[in-house]
Amino acid sequence: MGAIVAIVGRPNVGKSTFFNRLIQRREAIVDAVSGVTRDRHYGKSDWNGKEFSLIDTGGYVLGSEDVFEKEIDKQVELAIDEADAIIFMVDVEAGVTGMDEDVAKLLRKVNKPVFLAINKVDNAQRAADAVEFYALGLGEYYTLSSINGSGTGELLDALVKVLPEKQEEESELPRFAVVGRPNAGKSSFINALIGEERYIVTDIAGTTRDSIDTKYNRFGFEFNLVDTAGIRRKAKVKEDLEFYSVMRSIRAIEHCDVCILILDATRGFDGQVQNIFWLAHRNNKGIIILVNKWDLVEKETNSVKDYTAKIKETISPFEDVPILFISVLTKQRIFKAIETAVEVYKNRSKKIVTRKLNDIMLPIIEKTPPPAYKGKYVKIKFCTQLPTPYPQFAFFCNLPQYVRDPYKRFLENKLRENFDFTGVPITIFMRKK
Repeated sequence: MGAIVAIVGRPNVGKSTFFNRLIQRREAIVDAVSGVTRDRHYGKSDWNGKEFSLIDTGGYVLGSEDVFEKEIDKQVELAIDEADAIIFMVDVEAGVTGMDEDVAKLLRKVNKPVFLAINKVDNAQRAADAVEFYALGLGEYYTLSSINGSGTGELLDALVKVLPEKQEEESELPRFAVVGRPNAGKSSFINALIGEERYIVTDIAGTTRDSIDTKYNRFGFEFNLVDTAGIRRKAKVKEDLEFYSVMRSIRAIEHCDVCILILDATRGFDGQVQNIFWLAHRNNKGIIILVNKWDLVEKETNSVKDYTAKIKETISPFEDVPILFISVLTKQRIFKAIETAVEVYKNRSKKIVTRKLNDIMLPIIEKTPPPAYKGKYVKIKFCTQLPTPYPQFAFFCNLPQYVRDPYKRFLENKLRENFDFTGVPITIFMRKK
């Protein structure tokens, strides 16, 4: 399971700039990933070969500073609760403020690594001014500039040393994580499947406290069902609820094989559901979308078709995802949902023999070669599936740097047409022959 790092601090100290810098670093390494820009508050980053998920708590605060003062304790406590390490960012220009002291007071009680990052230090005078932050009682600090990136390396070097090593799934059983917004019907879905009230279900969003595994056997296939927690306390503030569900979803998604994304039909495929979808996509997990509470929606002749088309338009270009309409209350299509999730799991672990792959893909490439770029013609000679837990393919050619993203999508679509990869993200690499 990957580590989680939270960036905390008052508004306008540069948290988001720092966050964006790290996310861009990650994008540059792995190529542009579809959907990254849809998600401003969390993303994946890496440093010295160690991956971690990054949370920008600043994006969850609305309103003026006086509103922030009321909610800052909750925000930081939520971040502290889930994160493996915390970056506490302050602003050297403003010096130590009362709100900085409030956050520091909370962080001093925490038994987790806390890194004090002093931002906007871009000259010697400001480096000297940073000394006053010793007053926060958090020990050593790191000076940096989010805008130009100076000093970030030293902070990240220290950070990755304390992060836990990524553990591979120890259980030989596949893991299916049931994810979605609070109160979408995740716990009810599992209760309906196993036929007992295993989880407490109420109308209060976020009743589930912890992610609990349930061993389940259906269609001659045994796996673990994981219910993701919504929140640990009754949230009065919407931002807390969303923030916590995101952090819990990250934990569950990183440690599963297939994500069963449940959404409330009456609320639609909104921003928060999209965030969870793209998070699963970026982690290369199998995905199945379940539209719950379909019995509560007023239907017309083409309701299912229109609803499906709307979701696919939102998740484009990754449209090859099963979308099922269910009702947990009446148990409508819930077993079909599990059957589909099992198929997606098999698709994700599918291995295609190299000879068969080349016999099918090379004639397609010969008929529709990559378009010439800067007068150069790309010739793809060979392709193979890489030995990874999810589908990744390498295409060997003379000029890999001239193959653009649209052609990679063309190759992906042809792979999907000829081999069933429904519900599974595919990664394509162009390599030098």
